[in-house]
Amino acid sequence: MPKLPSARRMTIASILLAGTTFFQTPATARATPAADNKGTWTLQGENDAVSTLKSTSDQYYTSGLRVNWTSGTDTLPTPIAAISKAIWGPGVQRISMGVQQMIFTPRNTQTSSPWAPGQQQTSLIRDRPYASLLLGTINLISDTDRTRSVFGIQVGIMGPGGLGRQLQNGFHSAIGDTKNQGWSHQLQNQPIFQVQGGRTWRIPLAEVAGIEFDTLPSAAAAIGDYQIYGRIGDIFRIGQGLNSDFGTPTIQASGTDGTDAYKATRAFAWYLFAGVEGEAVGYDASLQGNTMRSNSLHVNKKWDVGEIHAGLALMFYGLRVSYSQVWQTQQFTTAKDGLFNYGSLMVSAKF
Repeated sequence: MPKLPSARRMTIASILLAGTTFFQTPATARATPAADNKGTWTLQGENDAVSTLKSTSDQYYTSGLRVNWTSGTDTLPTPIAAISKAIWGPGVQRISMGVQQMIFTPRNTQTSSPWAPGQQQTSLIRDRPYASLLLGTINLISDTDRTRSVFGIQVGIMGPGGLGRQLQNGFHSAIGDTKNQGWSHQLQNQPIFQVQGGRTWRIPLAEVAGIEFDTLPSAAAAIGDYQIYGRIGDIFRIGQGLNSDFGTPTIQASGTDGTDAYKATRAFAWYLFAGVEGEAVGYDASLQGNTMRSNSLHVNKKWDVGEIHAGLALMFYGLRVSYSQVWQTQQFTTAKDGLFNYGSLMVSAKF
C-alpha cells in the first residue's frame, strides 16, 4: 500500500496551519447575527440509487446517513466559547455534535473475492475496496453576518466496526434485493481521528422584484488518518430569505461545508442553488487502504477531485428541507463511467 511520505505530511500540515492563520484574519463582520435560542436537529440520507445514471447504483460512495444536533447561539459553556473565540475571533458561537456513517463498495458487487481460482487477480483488485466508516463529529461554529467559520474533530472507526455490511446487506434482504458478495474483504478496523476547519462567506449580489441573489465562496482543510485535503468552492443561490443560512452540506463534507444551523428570516424562505468545488487530496484511507497494513487492498487515488452541486432548499414553520444532486469526478485512476453522482436529502427541525 502506498505510504504518505513524512515530508509530504509536514507540507500538508504546514498548509493547514497557514490556512487556519488565513481564516483568522479580520472577518467582514458589520453586524451581529440575530439571536437563536433553539437547537437544530438534522437527519440526512445520501444514496447513489438516486442518480441520473442508473448504472451507478451500489458502487463507490453508495450510501451515507447522518444525525446531528446544533446548539442555539451563545449557549456554550464559558471555557468552550473561549476556545472558539480564540480560534476564530469575535462572532456568535454554536457547538455541533453528530454521528455519520458512510459506505463504499466496488463497481462489481457480485464478485466474492479479489482472487479468482489459482490466485489470478479479478477486477476487484483494481477497484475501490469495500469500506465503511462510523464517525462522531464535534464542531465549534462562529458566525458573523457575512461568514460562518467551523473548527472541529472527527473520531470513529473505519472497517467492520463501521457496520456497513450489516446495514447494506440487511436492507437488501428486507427489500428482496441481491446481497453484495465481497464484504468479507472490506478494509480492516482502523481508528479514525481527524482535525478539520473551514469558512464560508455569504456575499449578497442583487435583489430584483423581491428575488435575492448571492454567492457562497468557501475554503476548508482537514488532516488525519482518514483524509488529508484542501478544498475550495463556490455556490450561487437565487431565492428569498438567503440570509437564513449558509447553504446545505453533504455528509462527506458536513464537518466544514455549510453546517446545519439556520434561522429563517421570513415565514417562507426558499432558494435554488448550484455550484462547484475543487479538492486537492493528499491522502484517503478508504481508497489507499488501512494506514498500518502493507497488504491492504487499495487503489491509486487521484489528487484532484471536482464536484458539481445543484438543488433546492425550503424553510417553513421551523423546518428546513433540502435536496441536492452531486456529480463527482473520478477519485481513483481505475474508476469507470466518468462522472459519479448521487442524491442527498436533508430534513432539519428547530426545538
